[in-house]
Amino acid sequence: MSQEVQAEIAGGNTSDSTQPSASGASGQPTRNVTRDGVEYTLIGTAHVSRSSADAVRELSASGEFDAIAVELCQARYDALTSERKWTDLDLYKIIREGKAGLVMANLALSAYQRRIAEQFGIEPGAEMRAAAETARKLDLPLQLVDRDLATTLKRSYANVPWYKRLYLSAGLALGMVSSEEIDEESIEKLKEGDILESTFTEFAEQSPELYEALISERDRYMAARLREENSGSTGRKVLVVIGAGHMEGIARYLETGEADPQTERQALEVMPRPSRWPKLIPWAIMALIITGFVIGFSRSPELGWQLVFIWVVINGGLAALGALLARGHPLTVLSALLAAPLTSLNPTIAAGMVTGLVESWLRKPRVSDLENLRFDITTIKGWFRNPATRILLVFFLSNLGSAIGTWVAGLRIFSELA
Repeated sequence: MSQEVQAEIAGGNTSDSTQPSASGASGQPTRNVTRDGVEYTLIGTAHVSRSSADAVRELSASGEFDAIAVELCQARYDALTSERKWTDLDLYKIIREGKAGLVMANLALSAYQRRIAEQFGIEPGAEMRAAAETARKLDLPLQLVDRDLATTLKRSYANVPWYKRLYLSAGLALGMVSSEEIDEESIEKLKEGDILESTFTEFAEQSPELYEALISERDRYMAARLREENSGSTGRKVLVVIGAGHMEGIARYLETGEADPQTERQALEVMPRPSRWPKLIPWAIMALIITGFVIGFSRSPELGWQLVFIWVVINGGLAALGALLARGHPLTVLSALLAAPLTSLNPTIAAGMVTGLVESWLRKPRVSDLENLRFDITTIKGWFRNPATRILLVFFLSNLGSAIGTWVAGLRIFSELA
């Protein structure tokens, strides 16, 4: 990637141009783009590099800029600039609102960041923190231009075909508890992109849909946010601190983007409409199982009760096994055994929601458990040892057991009827 690039705008606004960056970026790739009378200085950083943090600190404190923009959303900014408030984590509320999966994904990213910090002695995003601190000291506007992390994760997941979601989820789960050191190739990729890209690089390379949501969409989003934040600010100079892998894309969209920035941003925040089929499948399964019971009882009460017994033992048993593997409380295991056969016939509620709520009620995490969470999420033992993450494991594994039990029991029921 060239550090100094000069290009002309392909469009009608002849005042928009790109120029080589000012010196003083300590070897970091930079690029100047002028759009609508606003001069943007883009500096591409490595998220695990002290030199990047030093370069950002030097450039942002130069007094040349009227505002500083960073590749952060509000949630990531809050986590980066202050100690993450694990003690505010309300797992009971999270499970009740159906956000357990999203929280587990966030914890996985946090675990990856913690491993990098322990291995290289520098927290990922140090250059973003440096930019934010300088903006605060100099009383400059700080513009958070990246898309909300939850929206990016949801759009990424929605864009990936269902069969790739299993692969993605399994890889993320294994990666977050791996004890292996992060290899040099992964670090080099991280220097070119950011935490999201480096975490999902392997999957993004095999899935154009994932690449679109993780990288290309965010380039468009950040370019739109920059134009939106600085609309009508002719003459303003803005320092834009971004991962090196985003620099060319953002510069290109700043130069050539013709869509209204607010419309562009709103379009990229909308969740894709979910397919009808995944929602219909649980209802279809429910109808088939109930039909099987009806057929069984119509032949003989003995056969009907035999089918019910098969359903309860297999479905409830595998859900209970999942809760047991997660080291759930004995009453949580019992709740899985009793609830799974019923929740599997009610697509509006999952077995994991019941077991997760029971576990969180029986073993509410203490403040000390939540304070240790950032360390425990980096190891398999930590996930099972900490009551907070154990609740999430109970939710996930009992759900998985119930899902497997639904298919196994359903096939067994219809084999008995045949």
